[in-house]
Amino acid sequence: MYPHERSLVARLKDDPFALLGVNSDKDLDALQPILKEENITWRSFWNGPEGTAGPISKRWGISGWPTLYLIDAEGKIRHKFTGSPGDEKLDAFIDALVAEAKTAKK
Repeated sequence: MYPHERSLVARLKDDPFALLGVNSDKDLDALQPILKEENITWRSFWNGPEGTAGPISKRWGISGWPTLYLIDAEGKIRHKFTGSPGDEKLDAFIDALVAEAKTAKK
């Protein structure tokens, strides 16, 4: 998913869009070089040493990885995917929400 996430961040850099990540690797020290190597430039939270059973996934009721939430400009969850819906489908949902946010700004 990292290549697609990087492409979204680049493509939508001037738009009302933010990507946030949660990483479930248990070892934070081992994770740091991976984030650098994969060029993760967006905010990415660590789910703690419990990995997929960490506090963030518990709070959000995450039962599978990846889980994707698309949140609109008003902070409402508009879509939730457990597992990847595919790049094209995901892009279509994101593009629609970005367009909606741009229209609301006017």
